[in-house]
Amino acid sequence: MRKVDFVIIGGGPAGLSAAHKAAEAGLSSVVIERDDKVGGQLVKQTHMFFGSKKQYAKTRGIDIANILIGHCKAHDDLIEIMTNTTVTGLYDDYILTLLTDDVYHKIEAKAILVASGASEKFMLFENNDLPGIYGAGAVQTLMNVYGVLPGEEVVMVGSGNIGLIVSYQLLQAGVRVKMVIEAASQIGGYKVHASKIKRLGVDILTNHTVKRAIGDDTLQKVEIVEVDDQWNMIEGTEKIIECDALCISVGLSPLSTILGMLPVKMKYVGKLGGNVPVIDYHHETTMNNIFVAGDVCGVEEASSAIVEGSIAGLFIANRLGYKHPEYEKEMNDLTQQLENLRSGPFGVKTVEGLRELRGENDV
Repeated sequence: MRKVDFVIIGGGPAGLSAAHKAAEAGLSSVVIERDDKVGGQLVKQTHMFFGSKKQYAKTRGIDIANILIGHCKAHDDLIEIMTNTTVTGLYDDYILTLLTDDVYHKIEAKAILVASGASEKFMLFENNDLPGIYGAGAVQTLMNVYGVLPGEEVVMVGSGNIGLIVSYQLLQAGVRVKMVIEAASQIGGYKVHASKIKRLGVDILTNHTVKRAIGDDTLQKVEIVEVDDQWNMIEGTEKIIECDALCISVGLSPLSTILGMLPVKMKYVGKLGGNVPVIDYHHETTMNNIFVAGDVCGVEEASSAIVEGSIAGLFIANRLGYKHPEYEKEMNDLTQQLENLRSGPFGVKTVEGLRELRGENDV
């Protein structure tokens, strides 16, 4: 069994950033990634990011992934990346069991960062398993990674940033987006994204949801219906829309199941996306030297995951005796970046969720 200093579960923006900052301080790490390449969701995101220059504003997600990978390659003497590797066990003696190419092995670490990201939420409706029904992440993967169109006529469900961005990418690829439907009474994403698809003739119908999918072997039509402010379907408002693809973008859930193998305290916080670990301001869980960063501890934009991973990497290195030469300056700057990212109207939910997670709303 190998013994290492620092193990990172997940090679997305949080995990890569943590490895990079830890390496700058002199701490070696092993990054474990179940896919065949690192970069996480960034590898399929062709849109440009918001934020500031420090979070790579005006840079496409795929390019940000390459930047973060480049940072790690610059420290390849300290950062080991294991792809095609699944964590099958995580134990309270800091031992991980791994599966790489059908071979099991073990690693023991002094500190562990879980940066496993999030999974897509789905919807319950009649025939929701028909071929032609996709999550937004799957559509991005098909188009932006493999160059495959999901269909010719698509109905998008969900007007958050992901739904709006993927709708625009579909339009750019020549797919007809027949409409975007949203169960809430207002559009969930940034106005700039909504305006782009509206200018291209795509209607966004609020207070609407999917009632059923229609088709024999594949999707042929979808029945939508109006809902009231309590999310109840309004009888008599049904409409049949012909389409060969339905794209569902109704949010993400923290992929925190691996933490269920450890005695860490978990809490359901709806504003953070679901079941998340209780953490302190350095992203340490209730178990010593078990940390989290990114969507696994609250769904946000990739920019926040990058900053959270950097904070965790710096702190863990310091904890293990590898203090970054500009630790205080770096930590203060990163903390301020995170506060700035959450200072706008779209950050209110996250801030309130973190207060609820830490019990600060009860004080």
